[in-house]
Amino acid sequence: MSRLQQPRRSKFVEMDVDGDNSGYEEDIAALLHRHTLESRSRSSSYQSEFDDESPTKSIAPVFSLHPRLYLLTLLLFIGLPLLYDTRWLSMPKTSIIGARAGPIRSSDSMTDHGPGHMRQKRADTVTDVCNRWAGQSALVNGTIYLYGGHSTQESGQRSGTWSNDFLSIDLSKSWKIADPSVKGLPQPSGPPAVANGYLWNSYDSLYLYGGIVSDSPPAQPDPYSLWEYQIKAARWVEHSNPRTSGGNNSEDGDQPVLQAGEGAGISIPELGRGYYFGGHYDAFTTPGWSTWTNRTYLKALLEFTYPGHSNDGVEALAGDETAGSDGVWRNVTSGGIQDTARFPNRADGSLVYVPGYGEQGMLLSIGGGTAESFDVLKSQMNIIDVYDIATSTWYKQATDGEYPKIRVNPCAVAASAPDGSSTNIYVYGGQNLIPYGQQIQYDDMWILSIPSFKWIEVDTSGQSAPPARVGASCNIWDGQIVVVGGYTGPDLSCDNGFYVFSATELKWQNEFTALDGGNTQNQQVSQEKDLIGLRGSFGYEVPGAVQSVIGGNAKGGATITAPVQAATQGPLATGKPITYTVTDSSGATVTQTGTVSTSGGSNGRDGPNIGAIVAGVVAGFFAVLAAYLGFCAYVYRRQLALYKSHVAMSQRAAARGPNEKSSFLPSSTEGSSARNGLGSMTDQSSGVGGTSSRLAGTNSNGQDSSVLPLPTGLWPPVGGNSTANSSNEDLLVGQEPSFVGVLLNPRRSLRVINRD
Repeated sequence: MSRLQQPRRSKFVEMDVDGDNSGYEEDIAALLHRHTLESRSRSSSYQSEFDDESPTKSIAPVFSLHPRLYLLTLLLFIGLPLLYDTRWLSMPKTSIIGARAGPIRSSDSMTDHGPGHMRQKRADTVTDVCNRWAGQSALVNGTIYLYGGHSTQESGQRSGTWSNDFLSIDLSKSWKIADPSVKGLPQPSGPPAVANGYLWNSYDSLYLYGGIVSDSPPAQPDPYSLWEYQIKAARWVEHSNPRTSGGNNSEDGDQPVLQAGEGAGISIPELGRGYYFGGHYDAFTTPGWSTWTNRTYLKALLEFTYPGHSNDGVEALAGDETAGSDGVWRNVTSGGIQDTARFPNRADGSLVYVPGYGEQGMLLSIGGGTAESFDVLKSQMNIIDVYDIATSTWYKQATDGEYPKIRVNPCAVAASAPDGSSTNIYVYGGQNLIPYGQQIQYDDMWILSIPSFKWIEVDTSGQSAPPARVGASCNIWDGQIVVVGGYTGPDLSCDNGFYVFSATELKWQNEFTALDGGNTQNQQVSQEKDLIGLRGSFGYEVPGAVQSVIGGNAKGGATITAPVQAATQGPLATGKPITYTVTDSSGATVTQTGTVSTSGGSNGRDGPNIGAIVAGVVAGFFAVLAAYLGFCAYVYRRQLALYKSHVAMSQRAAARGPNEKSSFLPSSTEGSSARNGLGSMTDQSSGVGGTSSRLAGTNSNGQDSSVLPLPTGLWPPVGGNSTANSSNEDLLVGQEPSFVGVLLNPRRSLRVINRD
């Protein structure tokens, strides 16, 4: 074969990098052998092209080692920079490739294995596990999302429990707790496997903050990045290197946001914000923290303003500016009593949002403790820390009644009465860590009713209640509390992990019942036009056990409308709940305690309270009406008594005859009108009866008459200006006065009784 006809072979085709690369090493060896032989054969083929070379010169296989060197060099060139900023080389986490800023990484349901390979779908989360606890959860438009936490595959498992599991629970349809509507979502490759963090949510995204990485086996935390899950796109996006902004009662801005664990979180999509309160820093939350250094407990309130939302408490968002795609962070550290000894550092509590009272509502901190001394928080369940969102200020509020035992890691949700007159906070489970090594988990359910701040213990005796637990996830939808997971004790026996509690009937039930109707936020029907009506309360009614304590009925109407232990300052001293009008199916008003707020954060104190004005006008009208009816009743009774008295005197005068004088009849000296009147009576009586026997007390049949009816023509008026005559005319018109007549003409009746 001539040199021009000799084919050239491609080593890339030989290696078959686009297909299956099994036998890779053998292919490389064969390739190098062929390359050597071809090099030797090409020495004669290419001889005519090199005039300066002898035709008898032997060419050594100088290319035989080059591919190995090339391959090794290429691997080192690519691999070393990638390994530089990992823990395997113990290098600092500052990338030599480039600085990380903004959302530079995304993690969706596919994993890319490089050129020449199809993108492979990541494995879906396994839904059938032995136990789950301490995970992060969020409820968005009828779907509960669960991320991370601990999970075990068998009873007694102690190590390797941290996970980045990602699941969803569908609340748009009914399901049995033995067969919940749970779906495993693809496990993300970017977000870390953490427990005891929080999953904030807007209406279209989830935001993973904080948490603790594995301590068995030990893992090193990365510098904190906020991971956002975009629900519609089903992908995770990283927002790295977040920094704070200054603001009201906050630390200076431009500080790095650090990852805390075991704090209390809450999402308020109505305001476009998420909060994380307390928690701690240690070697499993913060890079570079020595395991020999004690953890630091916190009392700061970290606030995250969601992209596209405003927040007038943040310097960076002054002038109605809205947060960019990375959101805005603020660390509140000096709000009111927050920087005093009365406000201890804490972890493992719960945070609940209650609308109303302040201009943007308030947060309540429930439970928690510190490693230094749990005694400092023994009053935590009967003294509640209250945060006024609008003023970024903390206050304390005393509760009333028997209160729960001290506990950490309970779960808590809030439900609104249909008319908004009360918000009832349900607190479930938790545990007591004292004494150390003898933890006690709780299975009790308590209700803290707002604004009365009265504790009510729920009686669940005789019910199929789940085992006592701590670290469960709780969410409320259709007036039902969905409990997922929870640590049940050191034995770690397998547990189904899905339970449902009726917040109205105060009973554990065997299924979740999806209700027909309701908007996407599952608000009470009466609150659907209000931007900040509590989510998840659709179908909820005030339980009888709560009604017996705060008054009212199932629809609301609470009669205790302020804390029993009076508030001296803060939103509970100056504010009030947002209340609504509730109607039944026919449109009739059931309760009417106020008007609907149409702007987020307004509680009716910034302008005229139309409801109060209307109620005042209505009350005033009925007060005037009652007074008028009372006055008319008095006039009617007086006029009726005078009428009966005059009838009796008329009968006596008639019995004496026409020639006898009567004190009732006017004398001849009283004027012509009187005489004319008397003559009229005499004439009329003669004309009608022809004799005086009718006036003597007998009727035409000779029977006795006890009551003498007066002639209709008695006492005709003489002279239109004679008040005396008109009074007698009113009294003796021939018929008994009626109450309706008094109502229609009270002035005339009053003139009669005044002139008599």
